[in-house]
Amino acid sequence: MSHERIAGRRRPWLAWAVGTAAAAIAAAAFTGGVVASRYEARMGQMARETAALRQRLQRDIAGLHEELALSRSAGELLRDPTTQILVLRGLGPSPQAAGRVIWRQATGGHMFVANLPPATPGKAYELWTIGEGAPRPAGVFQVDAQGRGTQRIAPVDAAKPVKAFAVTLEPDGGVPAPTGPMVLASK
Repeated sequence: MSHERIAGRRRPWLAWAVGTAAAAIAAAAFTGGVVASRYEARMGQMARETAALRQRLQRDIAGLHEELALSRSAGELLRDPTTQILVLRGLGPSPQAAGRVIWRQATGGHMFVANLPPATPGKAYELWTIGEGAPRPAGVFQVDAQGRGTQRIAPVDAAKPVKAFAVTLEPDGGVPAPTGPMVLASK
Protein backbone atom coordinates (compact mmCIF):
# COMPACT_ATOMS: atom_id res chain seq x y z
CA MET A 1 0.00 0.00 0.00
CA SER A 2 1.22 3.35 -0.81
CA HIS A 3 1.85 5.99 1.66
CA GLU A 4 -0.76 8.29 0.13
CA ARG A 5 -3.45 5.64 0.41
CA ILE A 6 -2.76 5.08 4.09
CA ALA A 7 -2.81 8.83 4.72
CA GLY A 8 -6.16 9.05 2.88
CA ARG A 9 -7.64 6.41 5.15
CA ARG A 10 -6.43 8.22 8.26
CA ARG A 11 -7.86 11.57 7.25
CA PRO A 12 -11.54 10.57 7.63
CA TRP A 13 -10.78 9.16 11.07
CA LEU A 14 -8.80 12.25 12.00
CA ALA A 15 -11.61 14.51 10.79
CA TRP A 16 -14.11 12.49 12.85
CA ALA A 17 -11.86 12.68 15.93
CA VAL A 18 -11.34 16.43 15.54
CA GLY A 19 -15.10 16.97 15.01
CA THR A 20 -15.97 14.84 18.04
CA ALA A 21 -13.41 16.69 20.17
CA ALA A 22 -14.74 20.06 18.99
CA ALA A 23 -18.31 19.00 19.79
CA ALA A 24 -17.22 17.78 23.24
CA ILE A 25 -15.42 21.08 23.89
CA ALA A 26 -18.47 23.05 22.76
CA ALA A 27 -20.79 20.94 24.93
CA ALA A 28 -18.45 21.33 27.91
CA ALA A 29 -18.25 25.11 27.37
CA PHE A 30 -22.06 25.35 27.10
CA THR A 31 -22.57 23.17 30.19
CA GLY A 32 -19.92 25.15 32.07
CA GLY A 33 -21.63 28.41 31.10
CA VAL A 34 -25.03 27.16 32.29
CA VAL A 35 -23.60 25.83 35.55
CA ALA A 36 -21.59 29.01 36.10
CA SER A 37 -24.62 31.24 35.50
CA ARG A 38 -26.68 29.18 37.95
CA TYR A 39 -23.93 29.39 40.57
CA GLU A 40 -23.54 33.13 39.96
CA ALA A 41 -27.29 33.62 40.42
CA ARG A 42 -27.26 31.54 43.61
CA MET A 43 -24.19 33.36 44.90
CA GLY A 44 -25.89 36.70 44.19
CA GLN A 45 -28.96 35.55 46.11
CA MET A 46 -26.79 34.35 48.98
CA ALA A 47 -24.94 37.70 49.02
CA ARG A 48 -28.28 39.59 49.24
CA GLU A 49 -29.48 37.27 52.01
CA THR A 50 -26.20 37.72 53.88
CA ALA A 51 -26.41 41.53 53.58
CA ALA A 52 -30.01 41.50 54.86
CA LEU A 53 -29.00 39.24 57.75
CA ARG A 54 -26.06 41.52 58.57
CA GLN A 55 -28.37 44.56 58.66
CA ARG A 56 -30.86 42.74 60.89
CA LEU A 57 -28.07 41.69 63.25
CA GLN A 58 -26.75 45.25 63.38
CA ARG A 59 -30.25 46.53 64.28
CA ASP A 60 -30.61 43.79 66.92
CA ILE A 61 -27.20 44.63 68.40
CA ALA A 62 -28.05 48.34 68.48
CA GLY A 63 -31.34 47.50 70.23
CA LEU A 64 -29.51 45.36 72.78
CA HIS A 65 -27.04 48.17 73.44
CA GLU A 66 -29.98 50.55 74.04
CA GLU A 67 -31.63 48.07 76.40
CA LEU A 68 -28.36 47.58 78.27
CA ALA A 69 -27.88 51.34 78.64
CA LEU A 70 -31.48 51.67 79.86
CA SER A 71 -31.02 48.86 82.39
CA ARG A 72 -27.79 50.38 83.69
CA SER A 73 -29.40 53.81 84.01
CA ALA A 74 -32.45 52.39 85.81
CA GLY A 75 -30.15 50.36 88.06
CA GLU A 76 -28.21 53.50 89.00
CA LEU A 77 -31.48 55.26 89.84
CA LEU A 78 -32.68 52.37 91.99
CA ARG A 79 -29.44 52.31 94.01
CA ASP A 80 -30.09 55.86 95.24
CA PRO A 81 -32.43 55.99 98.26
CA THR A 82 -33.74 59.40 97.16
CA THR A 83 -35.22 57.92 93.99
CA GLN A 84 -39.00 57.80 93.83
CA ILE A 85 -41.01 55.05 92.16
CA LEU A 86 -44.42 56.23 91.00
CA VAL A 87 -47.16 53.95 89.69
CA LEU A 88 -49.06 54.98 86.55
CA ARG A 89 -52.66 53.77 86.24
CA GLY A 90 -54.65 53.40 83.03
CA LEU A 91 -57.41 55.95 82.37
CA GLY A 92 -60.13 56.68 79.84
CA PRO A 93 -59.64 54.72 76.62
CA SER A 94 -56.89 52.51 78.13
CA PRO A 95 -57.99 51.36 81.61
CA GLN A 96 -55.88 48.16 81.28
CA ALA A 97 -52.67 50.19 80.79
CA ALA A 98 -50.12 50.38 83.59
CA GLY A 99 -46.69 51.85 84.16
CA ARG A 100 -43.97 52.97 86.51
CA VAL A 101 -41.76 56.00 86.69
CA ILE A 102 -38.36 55.78 88.35
CA TRP A 103 -37.61 59.41 89.17
CA ARG A 104 -34.98 61.57 90.82
CA GLN A 105 -35.53 65.31 90.53
CA ALA A 106 -31.84 66.13 90.07
CA THR A 107 -31.00 63.54 87.39
CA GLY A 108 -34.31 62.64 85.75
CA GLY A 109 -35.58 59.15 85.28
CA HIS A 110 -37.33 56.55 83.17
CA MET A 111 -40.91 55.60 82.48
CA PHE A 112 -41.93 52.03 81.65
CA VAL A 113 -45.44 51.27 80.35
CA ALA A 114 -47.36 48.11 79.49
CA ASN A 115 -50.71 47.21 77.94
CA LEU A 116 -51.09 50.42 75.92
CA PRO A 117 -52.54 49.79 72.47
CA PRO A 118 -50.23 50.89 69.64
CA ALA A 119 -51.02 54.45 68.57
CA THR A 120 -52.94 54.90 65.34
CA PRO A 121 -51.05 56.31 62.33
CA GLY A 122 -50.24 59.97 62.81
CA LYS A 123 -50.50 59.67 66.61
CA ALA A 124 -48.02 59.02 69.43
CA TYR A 125 -48.01 58.93 73.21
CA GLU A 126 -46.65 61.97 74.99
CA LEU A 127 -45.35 62.02 78.55
CA TRP A 128 -45.98 65.07 80.76
CA THR A 129 -44.41 66.23 84.01
CA ILE A 130 -46.89 67.95 86.31
CA GLY A 131 -45.83 70.37 89.03
CA GLU A 132 -46.58 74.03 89.59
CA GLY A 133 -48.27 75.59 86.58
CA ALA A 134 -49.06 73.93 83.29
CA PRO A 135 -47.94 70.37 82.41
CA ARG A 136 -44.56 70.26 80.68
CA PRO A 137 -43.82 67.89 77.75
CA ALA A 138 -41.29 65.19 78.67
CA GLY A 139 -41.06 63.19 75.43
CA VAL A 140 -42.99 61.44 72.69
CA PHE A 141 -42.89 57.65 72.42
CA GLN A 142 -44.47 54.64 70.74
CA VAL A 143 -45.19 51.20 72.13
CA ASP A 144 -44.40 47.81 70.59
CA ALA A 145 -46.99 45.28 69.40
CA GLN A 146 -47.38 43.99 72.97
CA GLY A 147 -48.13 47.51 74.26
CA ARG A 148 -44.78 48.03 76.00
CA GLY A 149 -42.72 51.19 75.83
CA THR A 150 -40.11 53.25 77.65
CA GLN A 151 -39.20 56.90 77.78
CA ARG A 152 -36.17 58.65 79.25
CA ILE A 153 -37.18 61.65 81.33
CA ALA A 154 -34.76 64.57 81.47
CA PRO A 155 -34.26 66.36 84.77
CA VAL A 156 -36.30 69.52 85.31
CA ASP A 157 -35.53 72.78 87.00
CA ALA A 158 -35.14 72.15 90.74
CA ALA A 159 -37.25 75.25 91.40
CA LYS A 160 -40.18 73.53 89.63
CA PRO A 161 -40.51 70.12 91.33
CA VAL A 162 -42.45 67.36 89.60
CA LYS A 163 -45.42 66.12 91.59
CA ALA A 164 -47.01 63.76 89.05
CA PHE A 165 -46.68 62.28 85.56
CA ALA A 166 -49.29 61.73 82.85
CA VAL A 167 -49.43 60.26 79.34
CA THR A 168 -51.78 61.50 76.60
CA LEU A 169 -52.39 60.47 73.00
CA GLU A 170 -51.23 63.32 70.76
CA PRO A 171 -50.24 64.08 67.14
CA ASP A 172 -47.09 62.19 66.09
CA GLY A 173 -44.59 65.02 66.64
CA GLY A 174 -45.91 66.00 70.05
CA VAL A 175 -47.54 69.21 71.21
CA PRO A 176 -46.52 71.93 73.70
CA ALA A 177 -49.64 71.42 75.84
CA PRO A 178 -51.89 68.34 76.27
CA THR A 179 -54.77 68.14 73.78
CA GLY A 180 -55.57 64.43 73.57
CA PRO A 181 -57.12 61.95 75.95
CA MET A 182 -55.16 61.05 79.09
CA VAL A 183 -54.34 57.32 79.07
CA LEU A 184 -52.02 57.04 82.12
CA ALA A 185 -51.46 59.11 85.24
CA SER A 186 -49.63 58.84 88.55
CA LYS A 187 -51.38 59.63 91.83
